[in-house]
Amino acid sequence: MRHTTYDAKDPETSYPPIEPLLPPVGAPNVLVVLLDDVGFGASSAFGGPCHTPVAERLASAGLRFNRFHTTALCAPTRQALLTGRNHHSVGMGSITETATSAPGNSSVRPNTKAPLAMTLKLNGYSTAQFGKCHEVPVWQSSPMGPFDAWPSAGGGFETFYGFIGGENNQYDPALYNGTTPVEPPATAEEGYHLTEDLADRACAWVRQQKALMPDRPFFMYFAPGATHAPHHVPLEWADKYAGQFAQGWDALREQTLARQKELGVVPQDAVLTPRHDEIPAWDDMPDELRPVLERQMEVYAGFLEHTDHHVGRVVDAIDDLGVLDNTIIYYIVGDNGASAEGTTQGAFNEMANFNGMAALETPEFMVAKMNEFGTPSSYNHYAVGWAWALNSPFQWTKQVASHWGGTRNGTIVHWPEGIDDPGGLRSQFAHVIDIAPTILEAAGLPEPTNVNGVQQSPMEGTSMLYSFRGQDEPERHDLQYFEMFANRGVYHKGWSAVTKHRTPWVMVGGDLPAFDDDVWELYDGNDDYSQARNLAAEHPQMLAKLQRLWLIEAVKYNVLPMDDRTAERLVPESAGRPTLVHGTSQLFYPGMGRLSENSVMSIKNKSFSVTAEISVPEGKAAHGVLIAQGGRFGGWALYAREGKVKFVYNVLGIHSFAVEAEVLIPSGTHQVRMEFAYDGGGLAKGGDVTLYHDGTAVGSGRVEMTQPMVFSADETTDIGYESGTTVADDYTSRTSHFTGKLHWVQIDLGLDDHDHYIDPDERFRIAMAQQ
Repeated sequence: MRHTTYDAKDPETSYPPIEPLLPPVGAPNVLVVLLDDVGFGASSAFGGPCHTPVAERLASAGLRFNRFHTTALCAPTRQALLTGRNHHSVGMGSITETATSAPGNSSVRPNTKAPLAMTLKLNGYSTAQFGKCHEVPVWQSSPMGPFDAWPSAGGGFETFYGFIGGENNQYDPALYNGTTPVEPPATAEEGYHLTEDLADRACAWVRQQKALMPDRPFFMYFAPGATHAPHHVPLEWADKYAGQFAQGWDALREQTLARQKELGVVPQDAVLTPRHDEIPAWDDMPDELRPVLERQMEVYAGFLEHTDHHVGRVVDAIDDLGVLDNTIIYYIVGDNGASAEGTTQGAFNEMANFNGMAALETPEFMVAKMNEFGTPSSYNHYAVGWAWALNSPFQWTKQVASHWGGTRNGTIVHWPEGIDDPGGLRSQFAHVIDIAPTILEAAGLPEPTNVNGVQQSPMEGTSMLYSFRGQDEPERHDLQYFEMFANRGVYHKGWSAVTKHRTPWVMVGGDLPAFDDDVWELYDGNDDYSQARNLAAEHPQMLAKLQRLWLIEAVKYNVLPMDDRTAERLVPESAGRPTLVHGTSQLFYPGMGRLSENSVMSIKNKSFSVTAEISVPEGKAAHGVLIAQGGRFGGWALYAREGKVKFVYNVLGIHSFAVEAEVLIPSGTHQVRMEFAYDGGGLAKGGDVTLYHDGTAVGSGRVEMTQPMVFSADETTDIGYESGTTVADDYTSRTSHFTGKLHWVQIDLGLDDHDHYIDPDERFRIAMAQQ
């Protein structure tokens, strides 16, 4: 027992010094860069048409991995990366918006599978995440949390700056600093772009980290929203590619394969897989639309190059600090294959397609808007054909986990102190679940058996460290299942057995086959790199063996039951997940904001009213937003303008309907009210609007059409102001704050609910397109 002295000056007073917790000596810094929706054949580092000089620079001093795999979808890939476990093992069988009560699809990470960032933090690493987080269950994504699944709470990151959800406006994003909603530091007109902002934050953080804690290594996860739609980029980056895609997507695939062979990132005998009938040929596209299609690809290529440039700024900041040589950099060029969610002709505002209103985007409209693609006035996506081309030489695209077009992503590892073969190529099979065990082994840290008092299940990935110094080392990760919406397959010792169950962009109409009726294909990757030669007929026994292996893995990792349901997975009650919204009335208070669309009751396809109690000072005209939902690309707002109450309904940024009161709001405390009487008879119909002061009608008008499905993928609902882009052009976000006193706002739903007209498959398509 230690002797306790009375006086600290007593010579017998002795206590050991406090020692900070640090990882083993020499543990490397770690930077993981994860881009969004980039196909294997997009980046110039892997033979693609989009210039990525930073990726090329890192590859020339590091290693290219040409058989690295993801899960075919964003949230599952991210959760697998961050935990070292298969996506179903950590509850992320699909995106959070389609979560069910089944363990493999709940979107809830078990506490027995702690994330890598938590393990590193508890072992002395500084940790930070910048960018996209799509792993928060939807019922926990409001500003009230709970925050267990948020990066800076249960995720193990001491710092988080980014957004929660599948996509975001690059010019006006909904941002969080930790768990606190914040506004972007500048506007698009002032030159703001999200990727640049994220890089600014990352550079500032790593400089401060090394200045204040030079003995402590860092783990930084840099996950920009780029290059997910909307494809937003300053036009000077897109204009660099003017005229470079006139050949179309079929020819682009041939050119890309030739460059890939020249670079050596695919074998010389690799074969280009054929175009499937679901994907239109370039020559079959209308002549008047081709300039628009070219511009879509120019904008995307500029977007990817712009992203690579800002990744380079983060790398340079690390280099300037003198620690680049002992920093492991994983540059993962895509969290899945290129996205085929932009329809066969692409979109100027992808919300039009999400709402079943793509017919509004006629070829004439697209041509008229062509020069706005990539700008703040657009919310654009490219056509399916470009996605297919950017996955060269493979079949299919994002969401199709059965084929390499959905899951094979070019990956670069840069670590001068740990790699003695700069510029080398590695072809051992690898998967995103391998990153966590690799980093732990490199840091000299064992996999944890307990984290915060909870016993941990083993990681399911295989460390890639063996391959860093061994080009010819036999691969150690030789068995891996894949599954996404019943598109599924298995890899085993070079062979792969796969079956595609669903086409990503065909989500409405048609009957899906029974699982047992899906047709399986068999490929020998030992001499068929691109899955071009189906050997199912020649090797039925091998196919049967691999099918059994898939089933064994599926049982082991909570893949079963497979779930290709549509409407049931979007309705919280039938899916078995919680919801924030109940009943037919919802009350809000001033200052509430950044409420996601699933945090607010839906007023679509039905009658509804909005009531606000306000106080207007004597002699002053009221101005500002009472409540606003959505933004520039679709939404509605009730606000005061020059003393009069006004209601605006904005349809996709194409049509806007406004109704304004005929008299001023009197001074004092009053209730202002808007009643919308829906026409009925189907979806997206119009309705009559009546405005009231204390029950007295003061104005009326018409809304000729409405949005039936979704207002926005990233814009939110705000009370007493409007964040992000604005529904109406009468005010800006900075001038939107209500000048009187707002007591409360309430939404009440009418009884003529026409939601039952929405096709179940259509609901599912909307959810799937927003990730």
